[in-house]
Amino acid sequence: MKKLFIQFIPLACVVCLFTGCAAVTRSATDVALGAGGAALGGVLSKGNPTAIAGGAAGGVLLGEGLHYANGKLNDQSYQTGYDKGRSDAVKQQYWLYISMQQAKAGDNGRVRLYEVHLPEQVIDSVIFQPTTQFLRIEQ
Repeated sequence: MKKLFIQFIPLACVVCLFTGCAAVTRSATDVALGAGGAALGGVLSKGNPTAIAGGAAGGVLLGEGLHYANGKLNDQSYQTGYDKGRSDAVKQQYWLYISMQQAKAGDNGRVRLYEVHLPEQVIDSVIFQPTTQFLRIEQ
């Protein structure tokens, strides 16, 4: 029986090599880990059918748990990359807008600032103090 268990080790290694293949990975991993768990249960219990079934079920559950954890990690990585891309797009638009404003700022002959004096006002029972604002006019 120990010899049978040792024969499953290369099979488990081969399955680990194919973990990158998305279509085959889940079923191959479940089969390999289920078979490995059954063999381990059989060796440790000296042929008890309940232990063999429990070992197989444990191997499949372990494989499914690994796939679930891998899926969560992939989803998190995708979301992080998506957020980074959105952030980069916003930064690119910001710097484009800044460069457009700087290009226009060099044309001082067409931009004028008009001083506007605003008196004290009461709007919706809020008192606004008198201020001076500048109105930018481009021609």
